[in-house]
Amino acid sequence: MTKFLGVIGLSVLSLPAFAAAPVAAAPQQGSSLPSLVMLVIFMVVFYFLLIRPQAKRTKDQRNLLSTLQKGDEVLTTSGMCGTVTKIDNNFVELEVAKDVAVKFQKQAIVSLLPKVSSDTTDVK
Repeated sequence: MTKFLGVIGLSVLSLPAFAAAPVAAAPQQGSSLPSLVMLVIFMVVFYFLLIRPQAKRTKDQRNLLSTLQKGDEVLTTSGMCGTVTKIDNNFVELEVAKDVAVKFQKQAIVSLLPKVSSDTTDVK
């Protein structure tokens, strides 16, 4: 038993010696160039798939709203078609049926419809 306690005592006394020993040099890290290249590729793909198409749609919508005129046939976000009868800074009045006018915000105009002759609109 005393031999066992002597071994434990030596091991306890030698612990600080192990802690004071110099630590082996850490292994060198690889280059960060591949991860930087992947980040750049990800940002380029993100730009071409998300940012650029959305900017193009926004520009087209702005151009559509700036060229809107009386008599244009348009489609709204709610799916209602009508002819522009009055244009303000923020609002557009559409005639959706004979003597029926509805007021919409300009941003509700989605697209300009091709003009059709009045002969084809009357269904019998």
